Amino acid sequence: MKNRVTGLGGFFFKTKDAKKTKEWYDKHLGLGTDEYGKTFWWKDEEGNDCTTQWSPMGEETKYFEPSQKQFMMNFRVENLVELLKVLKEEGVEVVGEMEEFEYGKFGWILDPEGNKIELWEPKDDAFK
Repeated sequence: MKNRVTGLGGFFFKTKDAKKTKEWYDKHLGLGTDEYGKTFWWKDEEGNDCTTQWSPMGEETKYFEPSQKQFMMNFRVENLVELLKVLKEEGVEVVGEMEEFEYGKFGWILDPEGNKIELWEPKDDAFK
């Protein structure tokens, strides 16, 4: 597979008070946060609209499991089904089953340090 990762899809991290953290970033850095954090819009090399999500999450979140780390990265990918197959063949630990929503497909892996990485094949037109 030539292009596995096409960009940073998001950065998610645990915080003691997600609401207060979002308010601080909005007030002091002008992020314009909402209930999820901040969606950054950008264009890829072909001029397509794309997004990157920044999201503080409550420290009690189970979303990063089985990782016990304080953060999770999300990478934008092409052809998630094929990529997960190749990663399994390469001995990468795949976590759970792929899930699909109107805004894209998601799969999860663990890196050698136990960091959970979310792989996202987006449907960017779903955000318009």
